Amino acid sequence: MVDADSGWDGRGGSNTPGAGAGGTHGAGPFQGRSGIPALPDGRSAPALPGRRSTPALPDHRSTPAVPDRHSTPAVRDHRSTPALPGRRVAAASLVALAALATGCEPGTATGAQDAPPPVRATRAAAPTASPATEDAKPPTAPTPSPPASTTPPTPTPEPARTTARPAPEPSTAPAPRILMRTGSESDRVRELQARLRQIGHFGRNPTGYYGSVTAASVRSFQTKRSLPVTGSTDEVTWRRLLGMTRVPTAAELRPPTERPVAAPDERCLKGRVLCISKNSRTLAWMIDGTVVSAMDVRFGSEYTPTREGVFEVYWKSRDHVSTLYDTPMPYALFFSGGQAVHYSADFAANGYGGASHGCVNVRDKKKVAALFDQVRTGDKVVVYW
Repeated sequence: MVDADSGWDGRGGSNTPGAGAGGTHGAGPFQGRSGIPALPDGRSAPALPGRRSTPALPDHRSTPAVPDRHSTPAVRDHRSTPALPGRRVAAASLVALAALATGCEPGTATGAQDAPPPVRATRAAAPTASPATEDAKPPTAPTPSPPASTTPPTPTPEPARTTARPAPEPSTAPAPRILMRTGSESDRVRELQARLRQIGHFGRNPTGYYGSVTAASVRSFQTKRSLPVTGSTDEVTWRRLLGMTRVPTAAELRPPTERPVAAPDERCLKGRVLCISKNSRTLAWMIDGTVVSAMDVRFGSEYTPTREGVFEVYWKSRDHVSTLYDTPMPYALFFSGGQAVHYSADFAANGYGGASHGCVNVRDKKKVAALFDQVRTGDKVVVYW
């Protein structure tokens, strides 16, 4: 063993090999008198604390010389610390020895180092996983119960839902072709009127002109047969009408008049006479008491009445247009001032629902056209009741 009382000059000494039983390094020139026992892990235990002994630390570094009143030992970071009293050094040495003997980490003595020891982070306990179910689906957490409340929650009104109706798709089928409509005039129109009359949809004789009366009759037929109600005669309406009626006879297509011809006035029995009856509303073209042709006519209103008496034709105008009313007056046979016998499209369309401005209107265009060709200027005209 080395003498602990020799060679110390108050400064930290250098490490000197010791001769203790454990064969460890010494702790400096002031090692204790007793030998240093070896610890179970092969390290040398520090010398027991004495007045001037300095135990070795567990990391095999030399500890500073035991301080006394005049010494300043160096700490682990080689900085000088203030001298500690001898009693505190001794207590610290005992604590270190006890820690090594029990295998625990040494505690830090008060004032032995500047920084506190690091704090170990503690791991939070991992949640225990629930055992998997048979279909390997993870367990479902229970739904938390809603907190008790004395006031029922106010329901939030839902916004009004507007259901958008889809726009109807346009029909890809072509519309039926129109064969006859208002304003048409032909033998086919005459046949249409005759067929409609057979089944009770047209209440007068055919005229060949497609006016408002004919359009109303077609609408009536279309309504009863669940067809599109247009008033015009398309291919579908015409085929349905043909299937329900027979071919009209000549008498049905061109009857003498719609009304029976009145007995002629005695002034009509001689010569070439246009015999016109307001009572029967007919015109008879007579030659020497024989009726050549007859046709329906209408007269002026009470404000523009047709004159009565015996007259003669003084002017013929095939495509005449009224300068006073700006209306067409085809096949006009003038007999008294501006009054004439002529074809009337309005009469053909609307029947007796209207009136003329004093003229004698004829609604059968073919008949009045034939009459126009036969009558000569100077022929007699008799208008009577």
